[in-house]
Amino acid sequence: MEKKSKIFIVDDHELFRKGFAMVVNTFDNVELCGEASNGKEFLEIIGKVDADLVFMDIKMPEMNGIDATKAALEIKPGLKIVALSMFGEERYLQSMIEAGVVGFLLKDVQREELEIAIKLILDGKNYYSEELLSYFTKKYISNKQDIDISKRELEIMQLVAKGLTNQEISDKLYISLRTVEGHKTNLIQKTGSKNIVDLLIYAIKNNLIEL
Repeated sequence: MEKKSKIFIVDDHELFRKGFAMVVNTFDNVELCGEASNGKEFLEIIGKVDADLVFMDIKMPEMNGIDATKAALEIKPGLKIVALSMFGEERYLQSMIEAGVVGFLLKDVQREELEIAIKLILDGKNYYSEELLSYFTKKYISNKQDIDISKRELEIMQLVAKGLTNQEISDKLYISLRTVEGHKTNLIQKTGSKNIVDLLIYAIKNNLIEL
């Protein structure tokens, strides 16, 4: 029998957590392994639970999702965390990306989209709700620009979007660490981005990468 992937939910609304758990437990190959009502409670539990994927609310008492995500990834660097957001909380999404989440979903996500998102993320990909991505489109003015981006730079951009580190990209593409860093610096300059987070948003908006 195939081992089921473990899902953890962190949200301060009990009814939402229970409903989320019911839906997750109807999917094949995954099951809910735990829940917490805030970031502090989550951090007290996560070291004792073999979770593969965490769905993290952003605004919570005691400790918010941004701080909890940062702290959890220090404890378990390989943990996959997805931000759960409501309309009106979009301003926190960039902070969640910077904290290390591999995607974000609206809390009223439909069952079918949730199942797709879980599968893609467990397969090592990122997932971003289209409704929430539209926020970035409005916030960051970015017309389709004629920027000369090489095939190698596109490869690196895709691997960055998947969450690979500089060393992992270096190993995968058989190029030096210094070359990877150079390409990333060039990409940031070419696209007018401030940092890797801005670069990722630019790439998503301009359909330069596959999610």
